[in-house]
Amino acid sequence: MNKAQLIESIAAESGLSKAEAGKALDALLSSVEEALTNGENVSLVGFGSWSVAERGARMGRNPRTGEEIEIAAKRVVKFKPGASLSKAVNAG
Repeated sequence: MNKAQLIESIAAESGLSKAEAGKALDALLSSVEEALTNGENVSLVGFGSWSVAERGARMGRNPRTGEEIEIAAKRVVKFKPGASLSKAVNAG
């Protein structure tokens, strides 16, 4: 499902117009992004939670040449599904 299909689905289930559903989705994504950027966790009970974790620097290999390269440390977003989402996915 892409963003346009998600907007259509939201509009159909909520009774909102596609434009309103698009604005609501954009607001949700913007709020989640802002919270994660500020180092906060975002939890939707039953659905799941997003958090930011530090990934340390490490050594890797260039797959083309086999040469060792240093991969820099960075922050990554992690998602942990909630019980209801996990149950729904496994039932389907």
